[in-house]
Amino acid sequence: MNARTSPRVPSALSFLPMRLTPVALAAWGLGVMLGWLPAGPAGAQAAAAAPSAAPSAAPSAAAAAAAAASAPRPAASAPRGARPPGAAASAPVQAVEITGRNVADPTMEERRQSTASKLVIGREELDRMGDGSVAEVLKRLPGVTMSGPPGRGSGPRMRGMGGGYTQLLVDGQRMPPGFSLDDLPPEQIERIEIMRAPVAEYGTRAIAGTINVVMRNGYKRRENELRFGGGADGSRTQYGGNWTRNGQSDNLTWSAGASLFGGGRNSDSVSHTTGSDASGTPTLDRTVRSTGYGTRESLFLNGRLMWRLGAGESLELQPSLNVSRGQNQGHSDVTQTLGSADALTYTRASSEGRSENRMARLAGTWNTATGSGGKLQLRFATMLNQSDSDSTRFETGGQAGGGRTRTSDSQVRDLSIDLNGKFSQLLRESHSMSAGWELQSNQRNESGSSESTGSLVNSLDQNVDARIRRLALYAQDEWEWTKQLSFYVGARWEGILTGSEGNTGANGAQRRVNNRSGVFTPLAHLVWRIPDSKDQVRASLTRSYRSPNTNQIVGRVAVSSQQPDLTQTNEMLSPDRMGNPDLKPELAWGLEVGYERYLEAGGVLSANVFYRRIDDLIRNVIALQTVDYASAQRYVSRPINIGQADSAGLELEAKMRAADLWDTELPISLRANTTLMWSRVSAVPGPNNRLEGQPRATLNLGADWPIRGTPLTVGGSWNLTPGFSIQQIDNQASSQGRRAQLDLYGLWRFSPDFSTRLSVNNADARHFDTGLVTRAADGSLQTVQTSARSTTQINLRAEMKF
Repeated sequence: MNARTSPRVPSALSFLPMRLTPVALAAWGLGVMLGWLPAGPAGAQAAAAAPSAAPSAAPSAAAAAAAAASAPRPAASAPRGARPPGAAASAPVQAVEITGRNVADPTMEERRQSTASKLVIGREELDRMGDGSVAEVLKRLPGVTMSGPPGRGSGPRMRGMGGGYTQLLVDGQRMPPGFSLDDLPPEQIERIEIMRAPVAEYGTRAIAGTINVVMRNGYKRRENELRFGGGADGSRTQYGGNWTRNGQSDNLTWSAGASLFGGGRNSDSVSHTTGSDASGTPTLDRTVRSTGYGTRESLFLNGRLMWRLGAGESLELQPSLNVSRGQNQGHSDVTQTLGSADALTYTRASSEGRSENRMARLAGTWNTATGSGGKLQLRFATMLNQSDSDSTRFETGGQAGGGRTRTSDSQVRDLSIDLNGKFSQLLRESHSMSAGWELQSNQRNESGSSESTGSLVNSLDQNVDARIRRLALYAQDEWEWTKQLSFYVGARWEGILTGSEGNTGANGAQRRVNNRSGVFTPLAHLVWRIPDSKDQVRASLTRSYRSPNTNQIVGRVAVSSQQPDLTQTNEMLSPDRMGNPDLKPELAWGLEVGYERYLEAGGVLSANVFYRRIDDLIRNVIALQTVDYASAQRYVSRPINIGQADSAGLELEAKMRAADLWDTELPISLRANTTLMWSRVSAVPGPNNRLEGQPRATLNLGADWPIRGTPLTVGGSWNLTPGFSIQQIDNQASSQGRRAQLDLYGLWRFSPDFSTRLSVNNADARHFDTGLVTRAADGSLQTVQTSARSTTQINLRAEMKF
């Protein structure tokens, strides 16, 4: 009998393979979970009805993340809102089938229900490519770009804007200076949330957007997960392992994890410098060939414990520890065919160095219900981060003559304490308000010294103590006005006080710095769900800002490595670097308008337009100054506020099945996104007077194919950022060559609890080219072109649960 007309056969069981071998059962289960196999009549009805069901309250990005962080996430949850038309409250079939739909892609439903525009990357997507770092995961998302060679990129940039424009959070809390997302193993992350526009609860230091990393939660069933393997980065070997344990007792849900990594990598680059005078006559032709080798070892431990203390009351603790160390050595040869011998600092150099980093963090959250729909949340976090590094460099030839040794060492200690509170009140079924406060204190102690011996005797000792105090107050209102219209309004005030003192000169000169800023930021988000469809329109009008970081305000002096003699004036083309205590924060108005269409099988088509108007833009400017750390005047590069900038763009995204595009039964999943970006800095003459590091476009293409009849799934992704040039300031322009990266993977599932994954990262390894052109005040020109070799990383690992 046809399954569609038979009420006696459950819809899922009707598609079981006839021969239930372990391999066939695993393939069938994977297909049902990901939506590659049909779900039967009841499932089809529920899937059609669930997207159109209106939620009882449209949670904001902040509310959804806070709820997920404070409670264990179940394996599946029913979507909020009214039951599908015609469904009875006691019909068990409807409840089962709705749950099944969310198992297919719970992150897509979370994205759809959020009032503020948000993308959610869950465990499935984090695991898919077998990436070794969070940066490799993020680079495939709409509008996210990376700096550096393919496969070694760092510092995610949303909409092409990095350096403080993109806010980085862990479990909803901002990390202190020096923190890197690459310190977090992808295996220890529960999900990543990308918020395109700021919300009051998460903070408004997010002109480009916010990346919030939510660490692993505890699960309801007892489970061990072990992953281990090894591979190679070019010709250097790597190894790693990850263990996660989850459990639950009557009142406690917990998880614990550990990750270990070790390995080495080579570096190889060629830098070509040419120069000409004001008339265009060539004056310099120099080539530097550099090779190097480095090793890195790291250990990451983290846990999460949540106690249910009573009705509506819970306590959660999240400890973590990260320890890493690295060593490197390098060699450089300089060939100069044109130019003055006095300008040649050295002809050969060798170097070696080491670094160590230790980070310990403890965070806690207490939630309690106050009655009548009220909830109180108190959070704290404290983190201690210490890093030490030293290096030795030996140079010969040129000005170094028979030999010159340069040594340097640096110690940094960051201690931060955060205390946060939030009270939320449910006013009616679809209307809630909340208000909160944040208090943060950060103490940064930085010391270091550098010394040259041999042909140039020179030393510089610096010690800086910086203190940052931050206070924020916010309020927000979320309201589902009708079944089709939901909106969010909020406001936030944030004040930051930065102070420092210390010596930054060879003569022991003391410098004190104080910088105070306060910013008020109103926010509004709206989503309109088009009746009788799965489409919806989003809009946001927000105020955001970027505060100067500690190094930009205080900053130890960085003496030019090309002209380190502090008794002489250096050239404008080789400036020293230092901070500016008079910097003001950059302020921005932002507008977002987006259109989303959610497909039957859990896919999505979306288009989003964004615009930012930035005031008091910060740029580094080079000027000749009298400084307290040198006996002669020096050219110094310092950050200053230069004026206004505009940035706009278009983000397009598609996730779907191949069957949505052409007639096929192959269970292939497709994904693609592209972002077009434009910007203009008013104080810098064109052409190419755009924001620093912002490309004109980025493109991502990807596909996954679970081959039916086998336990094998294959897939890949291609990331492209075209080359671009940027006029940074009047006399300096930078360029970056085409950055393309192809990643491939194969997953062989022996059983539901054991599989192996082969990952090939940067399969089509190419050279990565960058350039810098500087024009001096006398009209002379210097061009530096650098080409760095990238490598292919191959990793094979086993994944098991028991």
